[in-house]
Amino acid sequence: MDSTKAPYREQDPQQNSQLVRTLNDGTNKAKKGFKVKKTTFKIPGSPDGISVDSWRFQDWDYKKPNLPTYARGLFTTRNRHNDYEIAVRGYDKFFNIGEVFDTRWENIKRKTRGPYELTLKENGCIIFISGLEDETLLVCSKHSTGDRSDVEVSHASAGERWVNKQLATIGKTREEFARELRRRNITAVAELCDDDFEEHILAYGPDKAGLYLHGINMNIPEFMTYSSHLVQQFADEWGFRKVGLKSFDDVETVKTFLDQVAESGAHEGRDVEGFVVRCGMSSDVEQTQYNDWFFKYKFEEPYLLYRQWRECTKALIVGKPPKFKKHAKITEEYLLFARQRLAKDPKLSKLYNQNHGIIALRDEFLAYKNMKGSDAANFENIFGNDTSSVSGDVVLVPIATIGCGKTTVGVALTHLFDWDIVQNDNIQGKGRPARMVQAVMSLLIEHPVVIADRNNSERREREQIIKDVLMQHKNARLVALNFAHGDIDEIRRVTRERVLKRGDNHQTIQAASDGNKVIGIMENFISRFQPCDPDSSPDDGFDFVIDLDPSQESRVNVEKVVTELHRKYPLLIPNMPSAEDLDAAVKGAIEDYTPTIKHKIPDRTSKKEQKRLEIQQSNEPKKKKPLEYMSISVPAKEINVTLELAFKGVDSQTQRFYKQLQQTRRIQPLFHVTLMHRVTAKQHPELWQRYTALEAESQSVDGKVGECEVILERVVFDERIMTIVVRLLDPDDKWTCVNKVAHITVGTRDDGVKPKESNDLLARWLDVGSGGDTGIGERVFEGKPTLKGTVRGVLSR
Repeated sequence: MDSTKAPYREQDPQQNSQLVRTLNDGTNKAKKGFKVKKTTFKIPGSPDGISVDSWRFQDWDYKKPNLPTYARGLFTTRNRHNDYEIAVRGYDKFFNIGEVFDTRWENIKRKTRGPYELTLKENGCIIFISGLEDETLLVCSKHSTGDRSDVEVSHASAGERWVNKQLATIGKTREEFARELRRRNITAVAELCDDDFEEHILAYGPDKAGLYLHGINMNIPEFMTYSSHLVQQFADEWGFRKVGLKSFDDVETVKTFLDQVAESGAHEGRDVEGFVVRCGMSSDVEQTQYNDWFFKYKFEEPYLLYRQWRECTKALIVGKPPKFKKHAKITEEYLLFARQRLAKDPKLSKLYNQNHGIIALRDEFLAYKNMKGSDAANFENIFGNDTSSVSGDVVLVPIATIGCGKTTVGVALTHLFDWDIVQNDNIQGKGRPARMVQAVMSLLIEHPVVIADRNNSERREREQIIKDVLMQHKNARLVALNFAHGDIDEIRRVTRERVLKRGDNHQTIQAASDGNKVIGIMENFISRFQPCDPDSSPDDGFDFVIDLDPSQESRVNVEKVVTELHRKYPLLIPNMPSAEDLDAAVKGAIEDYTPTIKHKIPDRTSKKEQKRLEIQQSNEPKKKKPLEYMSISVPAKEINVTLELAFKGVDSQTQRFYKQLQQTRRIQPLFHVTLMHRVTAKQHPELWQRYTALEAESQSVDGKVGECEVILERVVFDERIMTIVVRLLDPDDKWTCVNKVAHITVGTRDDGVKPKESNDLLARWLDVGSGGDTGIGERVFEGKPTLKGTVRGVLSR
């Protein structure tokens, strides 16, 4: 393989150090909003006595914005200079079609470009291989390396045996392989498929067993990976098995191909679980910069059925009741067959728990029924299923945050059908979760469907409602209305607009009365939101999950709910309502809804202190808070895209402070140009009087007084603060900025650096320029982006 054609990037000790520092902070969830687990492994046989640290996020955290890394499988170490190194770097976490906002087909078509490389999704366990400084070959599973006390042979150890076997076959040594991996600064990513070691879903007998190389990643914080044809060349050179590969130039051909293969679940005469698609993705609206990006297309059946049988069989073996909701009839027949086989052969249970005999038992049942796996998965479509007879006892459970439209959707459904709704905010006093379920159960006696109108944004809330409902009504059907949080920036924008627009017409969030608190409360809900994962507890307790888009109007989501319930439970909704009926229901939900009970936002102060404050406040005349500053707010998404483009592809020294701000989450979530602050009122009394009058006259709940376009010129920074130099596109000279240089503060190194230092930095920049020994960096924005800004007054706290 000609390595000159492969990508290469050296490791940057400063970037690595910043990454590790941020990850260490993340071991304390209260500080960073995510949880990372650190585990240290001493490497056996390392001449230098090297140890590596594994960093592991919870799976649901990968859907959160602004993680320090999205690598799924990351190991770091220190070299002989005591600098941090990335020893192993897995792929950035990638998602299935429709699982997140970016993997919806409409976004894939809009944001990606070819070539689209499709590799078969082999069915085994992932293995990472890299070279350490002392020529030790490091072989890891996703989060560990070496032997483990809890299993006879660990995944990493089994992978290492295969590495040794293939190196011996090609006449190479472990040291040679380690040197080559280190020279390239890469991690080889392979799938260990070997039924003699461990069975999964698809069969890998002796003729197919081995390490399937499917990726090569650069050992750097950002995701950079080899193209598939370079991966296959490397596989040939070092004795790996190769994954099946197809390449397409356009996304429509990709979609057509995948949809066709999904119909049979087989490709070229072989059962396959799906494909991983590799392409370029651009977050830039002008699509000038594309980064490596993966998504997957998993075939649901018969693999979900096979997994269900496997988990049910393991439950049988340990004496637990099998849990299953899909494929009920064929699964009951399979379990009857499995019970008889396990009773006849006691050794089978032990082997099955060691992941052996899984495929044989499944194939034996299919042969007994004289059907293929695809026939079994389609069994209930042919012979009917228990969901087709459901006509009632259904509880709809929203999963949402403030402003998603869950109450509007719920109330609209009660206008369409003889259904009812229980609103959590109508329940007061202690024990609200249990009392809400009691109210739902009472209404379920009289109505076929009841909506449990609560956010249920955290898993603990969903676990509570699922358990409590099923404890009182074991045959109830729980359907999740999942307001999926894909594009967080867009959801944040849309929900804020909705909440501010509706004012006080809400039970908990009175935007008109408590406008200064609302955005903070909404951010708190978004930060605590835990996405629905139907494959994991507690969300696997839902009978059905309907994915909704919070950024869409409620009319769209109401129709989606009705359509999906009609398809799933035809007796529950025998006939689809007309478009006019849907329109009227949503209109009624919006216009006729008034909350019967309103709650004050809870205060964390003590009862004694609250009483003192209430007495004090009752004796004081109400005063409107004074204007703190006048500003122009600009869209955060466009600012972040512009910054990303400015620092993409430049040297590590230029990138250093920007990456530091990203990894320490010091980039501001919202951006504005300060026109004038109250501290400068004495220097500009007439202007301050005009701005104060404009704010006082404003009828907008968010302080909006006008609009102004902002031109982004360049970003200027030192080791303390980063700011964007801007120009106001204001032909009528309506908006005056009193700062010497109009600017947007991007972020500061720490809390000790105040945003007002942007003025000091820009004064020095005007005086001495940038580069050289000035200590000031500068990047000019290509094309000088122009953003639409909103002029608004911000009141004192």
